Amino acid sequence: MIPTFNDANGFARADVTLETWRSAPYSRWSFQNLRDLVPTAEIACETVEAEVAVESSLFLAGSIDAGLEDVSTISGFLDYAHTDAFVVMRDGRIVAEHYAPHADVNARHVVFSVSKSLTAVVSGILEAEGVIDPDKPVTHYLPEAAGSAYGDCSYRDVLDMRVSLDFEEVYLDRLGAFARYRRAMLWNPPEPGLPAETLPSFLFTLRKAERPHGGPFFYASPNSDLLGVIIERATKMRFPELMSDLLWKPMGAKNHAYVTVDAIGTPRTAGGICVTARDLARVGELLRTGGASAGRQVVPSAWIKDMRTAGDHDAWAAGSNTSLPNGRYRSQWYQSGEADGAYCAIGIHGQWLYVDPSTDTVIVKLSSQPNPLDDELKQDNFAFFRAICQMAF
Repeated sequence: MIPTFNDANGFARADVTLETWRSAPYSRWSFQNLRDLVPTAEIACETVEAEVAVESSLFLAGSIDAGLEDVSTISGFLDYAHTDAFVVMRDGRIVAEHYAPHADVNARHVVFSVSKSLTAVVSGILEAEGVIDPDKPVTHYLPEAAGSAYGDCSYRDVLDMRVSLDFEEVYLDRLGAFARYRRAMLWNPPEPGLPAETLPSFLFTLRKAERPHGGPFFYASPNSDLLGVIIERATKMRFPELMSDLLWKPMGAKNHAYVTVDAIGTPRTAGGICVTARDLARVGELLRTGGASAGRQVVPSAWIKDMRTAGDHDAWAAGSNTSLPNGRYRSQWYQSGEADGAYCAIGIHGQWLYVDPSTDTVIVKLSSQPNPLDDELKQDNFAFFRAICQMAF
């Protein structure tokens, strides 16, 4: 007998709504089926190839010291950290992976703010083509941004999260500006009596804080959605088509990706991209090896070098960031500032793309972590990744 949705997941499909989808246990299903809940647009690969996970039972049973008293094996850590999908790539080869019982190697998983980093890669390609100049003001691309917080900042300020913005990223907020933001992106249900907004109309209501642009690092997801709006305006193309043509197809992705969109088709480039774990690892490997694939320069090597080295540590430290004491932030990517030169993309609920060039290692971890942030678990993940990178394969 074919199991019902209830039997397979422990809850009914009707239980997964815009009110509940980011909460446990529903997120174990919704994070891999987001297009069943909100509108999306396809990011096409050249040809879909169904993939099969490599045998990794011995690896998963292996011991690891991630600084946790009650966790001694790799599989134990992955369970502890609410992991849905996990891929380790060494020198371009997938050497180990793991998928939870509710997950699959070919499932597209929402990567939340890892989307920001993917969007920045597309932006970097456009910069090299002369379509976008990061030093130009936002209003060069979007005149209607005048009067908003973005009216006197540069595209570079937006890329590096150094916009002076009167906005607070409160993930569990239900009534304030962040709740309006999530309703505009169609991730939350509408509120009776409140007007409907689109992502662009919401963005242009944001106001500047009492500090100049270009100061401390100030993380704000609306900045990254603005990047998508600018990219579409500058190219006169839809973002999903651009990401397909400029990155996904030439990189050799094996599965289509997709991105959530608002009521007028605006892409949620700050957090709505959904990809397989393996394809995300391929992005990390593309950057690790200098941006070329099959003899074609896909991502400009100069952009990769700038992303890895040009972040401002003083701006990072002034933003009161403790997760990476020596860290920097550049073009929507985090740099560790450590001797290993590791850099990463991070999304809420436990989404990671971690690249360690010193050991030729790329790690992807996609999760349904109940707490959106969980700073303690973030530190545990960093320790775990560093331990994995030191392993011999």
